Amino acid sequence: MRALVVGGTGFIGTHLCRELNERGHDVTALSRSPGDAAALPEDVGTAMGDVTAYDSIEGSFAGAEVVVNLVALSPLFRPKGGNEAHYRVHRDGTENVVRAAETHGVRRLVQLSALGADPDGDTAYVRSKGQAEAHVRESELEWVIVRPSVVFGDGGEFVRYTKRLATPYVTPLPGGGTTRFQPIWVGDLAPMIADATEGSDGDHDGETYEIGGPEVLTLADVARLAHAADGRPVSVVSVPMGLAEIGLRSLDRVPGSVLDAVPGVPRMGSDQYRSLQFDNTVADNDAAAFGVEESGLRRLSAYLGV
Repeated sequence: MRALVVGGTGFIGTHLCRELNERGHDVTALSRSPGDAAALPEDVGTAMGDVTAYDSIEGSFAGAEVVVNLVALSPLFRPKGGNEAHYRVHRDGTENVVRAAETHGVRRLVQLSALGADPDGDTAYVRSKGQAEAHVRESELEWVIVRPSVVFGDGGEFVRYTKRLATPYVTPLPGGGTTRFQPIWVGDLAPMIADATEGSDGDHDGETYEIGGPEVLTLADVARLAHAADGRPVSVVSVPMGLAEIGLRSLDRVPGSVLDAVPGVPRMGSDQYRSLQFDNTVADNDAAAFGVEESGLRRLSAYLGV
């Protein structure tokens, strides 16, 4: 199978390209910076392109049988260029991926989305992800949509983000850090995406899968685990959500470059405040659709060695 992985040199992309390659497939990683492909197997091809510029990616779809679209901005940080960047990358970028795939007769598209994706959602991130899903569903392609909770693992940002947001020893967290997540290890997620990519007998076509890890953790739980791995305790001080809202909304007016330069201050804003008001968990874990028992998935504590 000839597979094109859009965003193939990123965190999840690197793991997926390696998984597909080990399964004997002909894999090409498309990204804005193919020079980041050092972690990929030598026989994984690379191509350069930006999903927001159709002409830069279109030619790479020639000959592909299946395309996996992994390109995404993080919901954890305010993106450079503001919230409009979510629409350019997620909605418009996916539209370009669908168009190029249809132009070149690609058979299947696997779209990595996000829990809560909704065209009318509460944040620019989930709205743009929902609008991207609509482009996929309305396409002429066979498609599969995968919605994971937060993903952790080597090269991931979730643990790093938490450690920056929640300082060791004593840390103030909005609402006491009660927002819930269901973190999934990238080493468990990548084989599931690979199964959807292979799509033997079309058993995954037209399906939307919501996938989480084996446990539900609050933001405070994650902070304690992340710092425990470094031998440092964390005591959480609850910041009233109303006060947190005022503080995070005020950051909308502060340039991201300024926030990046300040230790302990993540690049956040009002959208990130809204995201902390709803959980990132699954009602029913669709890992079972890939023959995986939830209890067999790797826990964050095991990954961190605590």
